[in-house]
Amino acid sequence: MSHDTRTAPRICPLCEATCGLTLTIEGATVTGARGDREDIFSRGFICPKGASFGGLDADPDRLRVPLVRDDDGELREASWSEAFDLIAARIPELTEAHGPNAVGVVLGNPNVHTMAGSLYPPLLLGALRTRNVFTASTLDQMPKHVSSGLLFGDAHAIPVPDLDRTDHLLLIGANPLESNGSLCTAPDFPGRLKALRRRGGTLTVIDPRRTRTARLADRHVAIRPGADALLLAALAHTLIDEKLADPGPLADHLEGIDELAAALAGFTPDAVAAACDVDADTITAIARELAAAPTAAVYGRIGSCTVEHGTLASWLVDVLNILTGNLDRPGGALFPLSATARAPRPAEPGTRKAVPGKGFALGRWSSRVSGHPEAKGELPIAALAEEIDTPGEDRIRALLVIAANPVLSAPDGDRLDAALADGLDFMVSVDPYLNETSRHADVVLPPPPPSQSAHFDFAFNGFAVHNQVRYTPAAVPLEDGRMDESEIHARLVLAVGGLHGAPPSAVDDLAITAALARAGAPEDLAAGLTGESGPERRLDLMLRLGPYGLTLEQLLAHPHGIDLGPLKPRVPEVLRTRSGRIELLPEPIAADLPRLRRALGDRPAPLVLVGRRHLRSNNSWMHNVGSLAGGSNVCTLQIHPDDAARLGLVDGAGARIESSGGAIEAPAEITDTVRRGVVSLPHGWGHSRPGTRMAVAAAHPGANVNQLLDGTLLDPLSGTAVLNAVPVSVTPAL
Repeated sequence: MSHDTRTAPRICPLCEATCGLTLTIEGATVTGARGDREDIFSRGFICPKGASFGGLDADPDRLRVPLVRDDDGELREASWSEAFDLIAARIPELTEAHGPNAVGVVLGNPNVHTMAGSLYPPLLLGALRTRNVFTASTLDQMPKHVSSGLLFGDAHAIPVPDLDRTDHLLLIGANPLESNGSLCTAPDFPGRLKALRRRGGTLTVIDPRRTRTARLADRHVAIRPGADALLLAALAHTLIDEKLADPGPLADHLEGIDELAAALAGFTPDAVAAACDVDADTITAIARELAAAPTAAVYGRIGSCTVEHGTLASWLVDVLNILTGNLDRPGGALFPLSATARAPRPAEPGTRKAVPGKGFALGRWSSRVSGHPEAKGELPIAALAEEIDTPGEDRIRALLVIAANPVLSAPDGDRLDAALADGLDFMVSVDPYLNETSRHADVVLPPPPPSQSAHFDFAFNGFAVHNQVRYTPAAVPLEDGRMDESEIHARLVLAVGGLHGAPPSAVDDLAITAALARAGAPEDLAAGLTGESGPERRLDLMLRLGPYGLTLEQLLAHPHGIDLGPLKPRVPEVLRTRSGRIELLPEPIAADLPRLRRALGDRPAPLVLVGRRHLRSNNSWMHNVGSLAGGSNVCTLQIHPDDAARLGLVDGAGARIESSGGAIEAPAEITDTVRRGVVSLPHGWGHSRPGTRMAVAAAHPGANVNQLLDGTLLDPLSGTAVLNAVPVSVTPAL
């Protein structure tokens, strides 16, 4: 190693596993990345995405200075001052003329992978006061937030499987060997599943595809796509009917167990078998195995969320954990406690007494055009295009898109593409790339590469399978001409809030003052905060007010993290329902069950589409990394040999896929890893639109699977787009 080469720890920001990396740095350039063996959480594990950190960091297509659209309609390089001056002139002007709802905000997944993306969007929404908020959650995880809100009174109280101590793990719609986990932060998920098997545990996987995860399982059940809630309901019914249900100590905190039994009465294994294409004996056996295991956990993810009954499926996952006595139990599913969580309410000594909370409400307002109810303060992103291109009062006229690419990630990208091009008066993107969405912006604000930013996982520590805390400062100094991502966000808050010209630190000072007031902490605590930036001072405050009473200085003294111990039971302190109890059968759930019951009589479509994850990708925003392109990371239509023969498809030849939203073409990949009647396409492709600056992605464009969807089919409780179990027709491409 030369004299100007050094190493630095860095938490990987490229997926939810949050693995620790050791970066090799020459001068100011990251030349390598390996797993950090001293990291207290990941212990040296690394995946291909983490290993590609240097390539992503130095991507020549990353924007380095702002872009502003000139009078000729072309984007040109501009100074930071010019960019923010324009935003400060246009956004307040539009809100004053048309009201706050004339501005829409779109937040993408990468926001939760950065400190700035976690800290500042709530302040931005507070400054704008708009109800037109859209995020990637309604393409992914919103059903779990809604079900948790209804069950526990807190949409962020999401239990995770205790992977390292469980005896039996049931996965439905989840493929963590490819995704690295989702709403379950677990570095080296593959190693943890193999350890489960080595200690004599059982792994059951329910998935229409024989994924890498399914190949590791003791039992793989190839369910018919979209039938997840029916199967889960039958499992719960069996536990109740055979008197196998035993919530254990949790029984003192439950409300509605008798009503639950009555509501599930018709969902017998025999009744659901045909709809699920899983025989009744298998369903009964799975239920009995769950009940008999010393400890067990049920975990469902995107495959069971992005379907017509996604919220019901998410609810039933926790119902099963409750009925088997495994919720809030070591080895079962527990609620993590992050270092920056608000300090929990202590139970009265020796009582674990329930305390009523504010509860969780749905539908406090609705979207303007189709009347979609809000969920967790958000509207369905599938409705974004119609909110722009449909005339009327409160039409979205300006859009702030932060780390999102909805032209590729949301249904009917063609309609949204046209709406962004012709329906807006003004648009701002915070994005490192000129991609399929940001190419429409009037101002593009590019954050610096991840090596030049500090990192703390505010969101993912709340889903971690082991309580821990880690912080890594920027590995290299901010490059000349760049602006720190936190400063970009702070200046954006000031610009839209009518405070343009105030120092960015004013935003952090206001946030600190508000946090102290919420916590009832003395104002003079602010004077003792440490940190070289506003975000660091805010982090220091959150740590001090958190349940472990830590400080930023302690984190800096432990660059590989601090182990805070295994997950522990936390009921009733996590409950925020109005009853102060777990409400097993909330009214919105009960009202939606008849729709699930009607699905028992549905006639399945001959061919349905499901998605799939790639280990070497993370939605659309990592397709421009050359080292991750190719191999298994390709956009193909997987189809069973019997279906291919029936439809006249040839392996490697083009296939035309049609559905309600349109038609696309992709190469056929004939494989028996998908069940008959199912085809599979990955998400995030379609890099063929003009005006982008992503050379690697454009060279391997793939097809945009979401163009097959017209956006009208949603899970009604959560507003989540139905991306799986979508009826399609497939023919050979001409």
